[in-house]
Amino acid sequence: MSLGSGNRLKECAMSEAVAKKSLEQDGEGGSRRSSWGLLVTAGVGGTLVALYAVVTPFVTPALRKVCLPFVPATATQVQNVLKMLENRSGPLVDIGSGDGRIVIAAAKKGFKAVGYELNPWLVWYSRYRAWRDGVHQNTRFYISDLWKVSFSHYTNIVVFGVPQMMPQLEKKLEEELECNARIIACRFPFPCWIPDHTTGEGIDTVWAYDLKHYRRCETKNLEITPERGS
Repeated sequence: MSLGSGNRLKECAMSEAVAKKSLEQDGEGGSRRSSWGLLVTAGVGGTLVALYAVVTPFVTPALRKVCLPFVPATATQVQNVLKMLENRSGPLVDIGSGDGRIVIAAAKKGFKAVGYELNPWLVWYSRYRAWRDGVHQNTRFYISDLWKVSFSHYTNIVVFGVPQMMPQLEKKLEEELECNARIIACRFPFPCWIPDHTTGEGIDTVWAYDLKHYRRCETKNLEITPERGS
């Protein structure tokens, strides 16, 4: 075999080795790219699922009979509600309490305040806020449908409702509450009752209704038996 033939064989062998190494590197690179692609896809999918789990409870309807999405009360609305509670006493309930800001604000003013909310995420968050603000001993938050709760033992009732629910809620409250109760409606008034007090403008408007003006509230007179002469 001549030297020329030997060199050509060596060159062919070296070319085959280089090509094989190149193919191996391409295979490893493809595997790495595939792995990164799977990781990225899994990460994006997991993030979307987590966002859905966290956000959905805050924007889905909080009440079953009507569509009532969570819309936080503005600072002005909260102040207007507190204004309607001046010189009032007794237990307070917020129907559809959302993130608990009305309940917490009332508790800071000395009320024993309770919130009813169907959305468990909002209830848990409300409990955390009450603990953080140091009023957890004067507040309670319950996961419940307002139509399944009796409000008969509350004297101060706050409602953030929508027009579709107000007629039925008006009837429910009139049947359940005592004569000394005050109902405070935010954003939308009750359809039949005439408010005793109104404050605020636009979406911050608050209406207060004293139930004694919308139902016959008779006070029972004590019968005094005259003393018999000795």
